[in-house]
Amino acid sequence: MKRRINGRNGDSGAKSKFTNGSLIELCGVGKAYHTGAGDFTALNGVNLKIDPGEFVSIIGKSGSGKTTLINVLTGIDSPTEGEIYVNGTPIHDLSEGQMAKWRGKSIGVVFQFFQILPTLTILENVMLPMGFANLYTRQERRERAMHLLDQVGIAEYAQEFPSRLSGGLQQRAAIARALANDPPIIASDEPTGNLDSRSAEMVMRLFEDLVDDGKTILMVTHDGDLARRANRTIMIADGEIIKSV
Repeated sequence: MKRRINGRNGDSGAKSKFTNGSLIELCGVGKAYHTGAGDFTALNGVNLKIDPGEFVSIIGKSGSGKTTLINVLTGIDSPTEGEIYVNGTPIHDLSEGQMAKWRGKSIGVVFQFFQILPTLTILENVMLPMGFANLYTRQERRERAMHLLDQVGIAEYAQEFPSRLSGGLQQRAAIARALANDPPIIASDEPTGNLDSRSAEMVMRLFEDLVDDGKTILMVTHDGDLARRANRTIMIADGEIIKSV
């Protein structure tokens, strides 16, 4: 029986307010960085639509702009030009405070290096986003965190500190944390980059289960085999999308 990852029986927790049927839409998005060596264009006029429930992989050489693309989609970085709509919200217009509140409830982010806080237990790490978003009572946060840890198969490590867990287990904890507020979108930047093949396979199966449950997954990867497991692969070069299949 397929595991159910979603904590609310498939409810994404988001309003069905899409832009022309799309969950995510980028219109002429550009991003330039000003450095001591001169200006660097990381994204150049990107247009992109992603539908609800898609599993999208993003590939490209180092410096191609794939991480910048994820960063502007998640509100970690702001575009220099263009418009970005996520679930009907024009995130390019949000203030810093509005962005933090929106991101906490709308997008879960999984990083290559896990970014699990070392001074908190695994359970406390998963509960943390719920507190930031002021969701649930403390008891409900604990129960939900335990449920998510069980769903990713590491409930037995709830009271452990991250240093006691392998990289694969820490990444599963990071996925549970990303799901804490039941966002409709999970964005991940090289989520298997620091994992052995067995752990990488576990992460990919979790992502596939999430898509089956209605989540939308955006995954930056350098691994062509993993990229092909997504529903759609976007190739980016020199800040531009050159292929979407």
